[in-house]
Amino acid sequence: MREPSLLPVFGKLGLKTRVVMAVPARPGQMADRMRQLMTSHGAMVLKLSIVVWTVVVLAAVFFIVQG
Repeated sequence: MREPSLLPVFGKLGLKTRVVMAVPARPGQMADRMRQLMTSHGAMVLKLSIVVWTVVVLAAVFFIVQG
């Protein structure tokens, strides 16, 4: 039986597709700027949040073991 190929976690070979939000834009508001930032840099934000979360968990474990 043939096994399915493994799906890449962060996109295949670094190729990213643009995400289009179907929400009417209201220029000058913080939510619009955040939405624009997430559509253009969403993959990078995801990777950075995973790294930060991992560091926080490891730091918490370190301080619990030291205490």
